[in-house]
Amino acid sequence: MLLKGKKILICGVANDMSMAWAIAKHAAEEGAEIAMPYAIPALEKRVRPLAESIGAKFVRECNVQNDEQMDALFVEIEKEWGHLDGILHAIAFSDRNELSGRYADTSRENFKNTMDVSAYSLVDLTRRSARLMNNGGSIITLTYYGGEKSIPNYNVMGVAKSALESSVRYLAADLGADGIRVNAISAGPIATLASSGVGGFKSMLKLNAELTPLRRNMTLDDVSGAAVYLFSNLSAGVTGEIHHVDCGYSTTGMIPNSLKDVLLNSDA
Repeated sequence: MLLKGKKILICGVANDMSMAWAIAKHAAEEGAEIAMPYAIPALEKRVRPLAESIGAKFVRECNVQNDEQMDALFVEIEKEWGHLDGILHAIAFSDRNELSGRYADTSRENFKNTMDVSAYSLVDLTRRSARLMNNGGSIITLTYYGGEKSIPNYNVMGVAKSALESSVRYLAADLGADGIRVNAISAGPIATLASSGVGGFKSMLKLNAELTPLRRNMTLDDVSGAAVYLFSNLSAGVTGEIHHVDCGYSTTGMIPNSLKDVLLNSDA
């Protein structure tokens, strides 16, 4: 029960295959009390049954671009819980039509919206949550290797992830004196609702399993286990980090000779 008694806000659950849900479920199993809002009305029918299955509270609409909904959520949390011990920011959005093709062709409107939803929302959530973290806390966001290197069909989302990762470092510096830690999990490719918007994703999964040092793809359990660690007191000395949970993919620099024939003959 690594998280016994901790009160954690989980933002970004979309369905039972999302990384946010895997983390919420694992955190609840480790003793945490969970708050689990949903982003838009269409998601309620998916999210509410999941929330009820773990006894999660504050199952209400909360769009990070709607200040009134954000205000209402945190007023409710403060009134009932009084404090927070952690939050998960698992929020990102971009027009999928602009993820393929050239990054140079990204529209101004989509650039601003992608950055607002995918990067600024962490800043806003952190500021609101920090006020309730009277005894310190742990803030986690989810990122991807496309924020460090150019990835086909990721485009402006990669730029947003770069901003998100930089925000982690600046927020960690801001809040460290208050005992609040801010970290990111950089997960490798996993089949989720969000990843379905990335072109060629099935081929990416196939190749990734061949290229990682562990010769497999990541699982939701891999990611949720890392999140439980970062929420727990076991990581009390960890902040400002981008923690890669990618079976070692980000540590490699060249295709092994043993895999060249496999990749050359791939239908990817």
